[in-house]
Amino acid sequence: MVKVYIDGASIGNPGKVGIGYLIYRDANLLKKGSIYLGIQTNNFAEYMALVFSLIEILGMGEKKCKVFSDSKLLCEQINGNFRVKNKNIYPLFVLAKKIISKLDEFDIEHINREKNKEADKLSREAIGFLEI
Repeated sequence: MVKVYIDGASIGNPGKVGIGYLIYRDANLLKKGSIYLGIQTNNFAEYMALVFSLIEILGMGEKKCKVFSDSKLLCEQINGNFRVKNKNIYPLFVLAKKIISKLDEFDIEHINREKNKEADKLSREAIGFLEI
C-alpha cells in the first residue's frame, strides 16, 4: 500500500492555484508532483491534488493507497460525511470517486497542516509563492 500526501494552494480565492503531492511506500519517496493550474478556488486545487495523485498511483500500477490531506472538507466529502453543495466542485467529486472505484483499497484521512508541510511546499512552489 502506498501513502500519499496531497495539498492544493491558492493565492486569493479565487486566485492562482497549484497542487502538490508525494507518494511513498514505507519511508521511500516514489514520486512527487507540483503543478500550476491557473486561476481557480482553493477547493478546486484540493480536489485536483487528489485527482492527479490518484492518476499517478494507477499509472504506477498501484491498487491500494491511503491519502492524507489537510483539507477537512475534501476528506469529509470523499468519505460521504458532507454533501458536495458547490456546483463547480461536484464534477471533480464525481471524477475522484470514479478513479477511487478503480482501486482495490482506498482510505483518506484528515491530518494537521504541520504533518503536510512537504505537499504544501510543492503546491506553493507550483504557483511561484513560498512564505519566507
